[in-house]
Amino acid sequence: MIRFNEQQLQTIRTHAENIYPEECCGIILGYLGGGGKTTVEVIPTENAWNTEAAAEFSGDVSRQAASRLRTAESKKRQYTIAPEVMLQAQKQARDRSLSIIGIFHSHPDSPAVPSECDRLYAWQGYSYIIVSVQNGKAAELRSWSLDDTHQFQPEAIENII
Repeated sequence: MIRFNEQQLQTIRTHAENIYPEECCGIILGYLGGGGKTTVEVIPTENAWNTEAAAEFSGDVSRQAASRLRTAESKKRQYTIAPEVMLQAQKQARDRSLSIIGIFHSHPDSPAVPSECDRLYAWQGYSYIIVSVQNGKAAELRSWSLDDTHQFQPEAIENII
């Protein structure tokens, strides 16, 4: 389970609407305990997906070439958070005795269900919040986490006051 207050959830929804029709993304800081994760801060980030990111995520030359061809459209279907942004968030979390507990991103005009790409690049231990954005408006918001077989399972979201 992951806990959010309404303002934190609204930050995710607003960022998703503002970035539409591209995928938005961001980092969730918080702590573990009490039978789940509790969010302390939601940090919207830039979707850093570009030709270099596509090549880095692709394993061979032919996949890299295909990724370069798709880069112009791929921010609508893929995201990445720049490594230096993740590092800064880790330092910020550590300085505040927190952890990165999750990542959020949007699915423009698609359901809030993880894609195969989402699964391949996900890390165990994190919550993955996906917000569906339909015609520019945030819709369904769901959380997912990886099980021991590296498959996504639904994760409950609890609203806190």
